[in-house]
Amino acid sequence: MSEIARGIPDYPFANPAPLTPPAEWAELRRTCPVSRVRLPSGDEAVLLSRYRDVKNLLADPRFTRTLAAADAARLSADGTVFGRGDSEITGPFHGEWRRLVGRAFTAKRVAELRPRIEAMAGHLIDEMVRQGPPADLCAKVAFPLPVWAICGLLGVPDADRDRFRYWSDTMLSLTRYSRAEIEAAEAEFTAYMSALIAAKRAAPGDDLISDLLALVGSLESGLTERMLLLTAQGLLVAGHETTTNMIGKMVAMLLADRTRWETLLADPSLVRTAVEESLRFDANPGFGLPRYLGEPVELGGVTLPAGTTVICNMGAANRDEEEFDRADEMVLDRSPNAHITFGVGPYACLGQALARAELRSVLRELLRRVPTLELAVPVEELAYRQGLLVGGLERLPVRW
Repeated sequence: MSEIARGIPDYPFANPAPLTPPAEWAELRRTCPVSRVRLPSGDEAVLLSRYRDVKNLLADPRFTRTLAAADAARLSADGTVFGRGDSEITGPFHGEWRRLVGRAFTAKRVAELRPRIEAMAGHLIDEMVRQGPPADLCAKVAFPLPVWAICGLLGVPDADRDRFRYWSDTMLSLTRYSRAEIEAAEAEFTAYMSALIAAKRAAPGDDLISDLLALVGSLESGLTERMLLLTAQGLLVAGHETTTNMIGKMVAMLLADRTRWETLLADPSLVRTAVEESLRFDANPGFGLPRYLGEPVELGGVTLPAGTTVICNMGAANRDEEEFDRADEMVLDRSPNAHITFGVGPYACLGQALARAELRSVLRELLRRVPTLELAVPVEELAYRQGLLVGGLERLPVRW
């Protein structure tokens, strides 16, 4: 048995380089796909790294997001992590909540938004080019585009985007911020969103918060103002944070090996499959999805007792050799590509159609407007974000 399987490794694992996955991913898939790990809090959890195990768990209703249970593992050292309000939007109400919120994220609604997303992506890239190289693509394009898109859907002024970034980082903190910093940011964020909801109540607009506010208190919806507040905060964070990070990582992956960029320049029709492959190939997707088990369950040949907290490592699962041919290669025309980056089952990401539209728009516009784009620093000098539940690059210096 390997050393990893014998001991209890600390989790999350460190990336040996910005675009290189932790060696533990392949090791655990091969030797111990259902493995105990030690979290930053010091508590133990079970980590899944094999595709079929992760997919089966995410579709299994016995695994819940009840992470506030007394015997659930604490993820962070101080027990404060984003998602602590999820227990209020689970159970029988969860399906109705998804139906209500999902109206803003349907494929039809996103298709209607696509021309505006592409126009904004083009505008941001043109402004970056106008200011001249070198530039930080994360700051100039990857961050402002998703913020603009989710703020438009929710009806939130995107002029406050720098505050959103700080609030998001504190809510997604594992080790980066202290409990006092997290609680202060949470209080600020809650006060901000409460004031916005009050303003929407007085003067509704054509946006999701106004639409949901009209349903608060109705017997049919079951929606409370507390749920609306949590929903608005959660969508604002999730709606920009993960896509912002993914845009930076996608462009870095494609520029790290120049043949990838040249392939897309020669055949822009590959943008769609290249985006999907970037989502699959991501070496730093973050912590993973935690789930709580309220009853004993057999998974991957192992019986997990009630009270177990399980972490689904999507990045490791997406590189499973048993599921993907040439799993450790970035194949730009891979099809089909059944990656599970957005999850599966009843808790699959509501905003995945929007995220895909943003990723495709940015990539198309970059290829069209700055075909000579390249990294401005060696790939090994890229700094990736640490101490957060999400993975990404701190900056992406580029030139053209």
